[in-house]
Amino acid sequence: MSTTRSSAKRYAMTVDTRQCVGCKACVLACKAENAVPDGFCRDWISQRLEGTMPDLRLTITSERCNHCDRPPCVSCCPTGASHVHEFGKVVLVDHEKCIGCKACLASCPYGARFIHPDGYADKCTFCIHRVEKGELPACVAVCPTHAMHFGDLDDPGSELNRLLASRRHFALKPDAGTRPRIFYLE
Repeated sequence: MSTTRSSAKRYAMTVDTRQCVGCKACVLACKAENAVPDGFCRDWISQRLEGTMPDLRLTITSERCNHCDRPPCVSCCPTGASHVHEFGKVVLVDHEKCIGCKACLASCPYGARFIHPDGYADKCTFCIHRVEKGELPACVAVCPTHAMHFGDLDDPGSELNRLLASRRHFALKPDAGTRPRIFYLE
C-alpha cells in the first residue's frame, strides 16, 4: 500500500464474506489501537441469515463507518466537527469542535457513531494516524484470515481495485445515496 501524501487518494476497504469468520479480532484491535472505552465500539460483526431451509446462507460482515463520498454526517454538523480529511478523503470528527448534539448520529444510516463518555461523537477513522505512517488500519493488520483489504479507490492498480473488478461485491444500504466506501466481496 502506497501512502504518499496526496489529496488525490480516496481510501476504501473490502471485506471478503467468504473469508471472514466473525472472530472479532478486528473489533478488539480497534478497541486497543484507539482506546475505545468499554461498552462502545467503532466496528462490529453482523450476521445475516438468508434463504429457506434447507438452502440457507450465512453472511458475516465486519462493519464500521463507511467513509462515504456523500456523508450526511458532515453536512448536518452544526459546528464543522464532522469533516472530510484531505488525506484519503476519510470522514473524521474534530473532538474539540464537537458539542455532542447527536445530529451526526441521527443522520448516519449505518449506525456507525456513538457519543464518547467525554461528550463528543466518535467513530472509525480508518486508523488514519497509522495510514499516514504507511501502516494498515489496525483491523486490517490483525485479520487472521486476511479477509480485509485497504487501499486507494482511485488507484486503478491497487489490490483493492483488483478485488472489486474481479469479484461480485455489495455495499450496505446503497439506496441511502451516501456512496459508501466499504465493499463486501461475495
